Amino acid sequence: MRQHPISPVTEPMQYRAIGVVRGCYVPADPDQLTRGVIRTSEGTEIEAVVLGRLLTLMRRHLDLEMPHLWVVYPRSREENQLHLQMVGVWEPSTLAPPAATEAEGADSALDTDPDAAADQLPEGDDYFSIRGELIFTRPETGDLVIKVRQQPRPDGNRPVPFKLQLRGEIPLEHLRHFVALDLRRQGQQLAVERFDVIGPVAARGNRGGKARRPVGDRGGPAKPKGHGRAVTRQGR
Repeated sequence: MRQHPISPVTEPMQYRAIGVVRGCYVPADPDQLTRGVIRTSEGTEIEAVVLGRLLTLMRRHLDLEMPHLWVVYPRSREENQLHLQMVGVWEPSTLAPPAATEAEGADSALDTDPDAAADQLPEGDDYFSIRGELIFTRPETGDLVIKVRQQPRPDGNRPVPFKLQLRGEIPLEHLRHFVALDLRRQGQQLAVERFDVIGPVAARGNRGGKARRPVGDRGGPAKPKGHGRAVTRQGR
C-alpha cells in the first residue's frame, strides 16, 4: 500500500518537478472544469489547469466546495506567478482505488485508509520536490532557475525542457550542477528549504566523452511500482 503521492527517486540524476497544494479548486467556467484557480486557505489564487483523468475523478467523486490536497506539476510562465498542472488528489480517507484509472507515467494520488490522519503528509502541505540543473543563481537576491528535462514521448518526440524560477540561496560554485531541492510554497513562489548537490551536468554533445543523460520524467516523478494507481497524464 502506498503511503505517499510522490514516488521515491530511482536514479541519482532523475529530473522531476512535483508537489502538493491544499485548497479549493475554482473553475473559470462551471461547465468546463479544465481551467481555473486553486484558492488556498490564506487567500492566494494560483492559476491551474486539470490534466488527464483527474477530470473524471473530480466530476464523479469530489466535492469542489471543499479543500483537497492536490498533486501538481509546477510551472513558471510569468514572473512572480505560479502556474500549476493538476494531476492528482491525495485523500486516502475518502477515496478508494476504484475511483482511479490508469494514465501515463505519473504518481498515484489515491489509496485506502479509514483514518483521516492519512491525508496528512510528513512534509506538510505546500511541499514540492524539484530535481534538475541549476542554470542561474544569485545568492545576494535569492533568485535561482532550475532546468528540468522530460522523458521522450511514446512517439519518440522529445519535449522541450522547461525552467522554474525559484527563491533560495545556492552558491555560485554549484552552477551547472544537478541539484535536488525540497521547497515550500509561499504565496505565488516556491522557496528552497533544503538542497543537495548531486554532481556536475556534462555539456551535451561534448567531444570529451558523452556522459549518460540524467533520467527524466514527464514533469513529475518516475512511474510508481506496486499498489498505487495513476490519475494523471503528461504535463506540457
